[in-house]
Amino acid sequence: MQTITKCLAFLALWLSAQLINAQDSTQVSSNQIKIEALKLEKNKVQEQERALLKAKVEAINIKLEKGEITNTEAETLKKEAAKKHALNIESRMAIVDSKIDLLARNDNDYGVKIHDDEINILRIGTDENTSDDLVYVGKPSNDKPRIYDKRTSNDLVIAFGQNNALIDGESLNDSPYKIGGSRFFEIGWAWKTRVFKNTNFLRLKYGLSVQMNGLKPEGNQYFVNQNGNIVLEEFAYELDKSKLTVYNFVAPIHFEFGPSKKIEKDDYFRYSTTNKLKFGIGGYGGFNIGARQKLKYDLDGDNKKEKQKGNFNTTKLVYGLSAYIGFDDLAFYAKYDLSPIFNDQVISQNNISLGVRFDIN
Repeated sequence: MQTITKCLAFLALWLSAQLINAQDSTQVSSNQIKIEALKLEKNKVQEQERALLKAKVEAINIKLEKGEITNTEAETLKKEAAKKHALNIESRMAIVDSKIDLLARNDNDYGVKIHDDEINILRIGTDENTSDDLVYVGKPSNDKPRIYDKRTSNDLVIAFGQNNALIDGESLNDSPYKIGGSRFFEIGWAWKTRVFKNTNFLRLKYGLSVQMNGLKPEGNQYFVNQNGNIVLEEFAYELDKSKLTVYNFVAPIHFEFGPSKKIEKDDYFRYSTTNKLKFGIGGYGGFNIGARQKLKYDLDGDNKKEKQKGNFNTTKLVYGLSAYIGFDDLAFYAKYDLSPIFNDQVISQNNISLGVRFDIN
């Protein structure tokens, strides 16, 4: 029995020693792998700084071609940039070498991170989207050089407000549609491109939008299709709600005017329209994607809801004029459909809208 006990104790001690040795080997192996990865990181540091230097030299060459600087000034700027990025390489290499020393000196990983993109890097300068100088901290964004002259930007467009229709032979005061109850909503995406090379006074704004134009008849009326002619008739029951919504998919295009501030840096420049007046005039064209009438009424004490789609003879191809005037991202907005709401009618009706518009970067 004692022999068996001794054997089991010896076996336990041997297994414990092997386990400890295995853990030590694993730790050494883990640290060694990280050291090798850091050595490869040194190559990446040089590639990143060289790419940034190349972008800066290209920006200097563009300024030289435009006549903004002389050949002597260009050569001076290039030498300064080369010296700066050489020092950057030297400093970053020292950081990587320090990490390698820490791993080689310690038995555990000592909280060392391998890649530069895990380190917050101070970035001091001007935010290209504003006109204010600032200091901020952030992580490098994929190490891509900044575009020197970015002439096109994009934003989300949202507009809403009051809607109605201009009818042949009638004024807006005589409209059969509720002035306060008829509304429109528009949502889309727009691009804005600087037209001229050396000034931002004129911009071309273009995009895609969905327009929803609503009409609420006065009284107890609703829309009826009488052999292709769309008319208003009295509903058989007391209406709680009567509304026709016409949906259009359009491509708006505007010429936008207004002042801006030029922001110039060593490796890029931008025109900022933040906190500036703007005025846009243009139009839109597209096609109708549907129409729906919603009715709500009481029938023998029960609340009834009807949604009638199609069969309203809406104009297939739509087009119109639009304009806006505002400050920064907010503007007053107006649009008018040159195409009639309904096709081949005895009396033509054209949609008109007035509201506010937000261009959100």
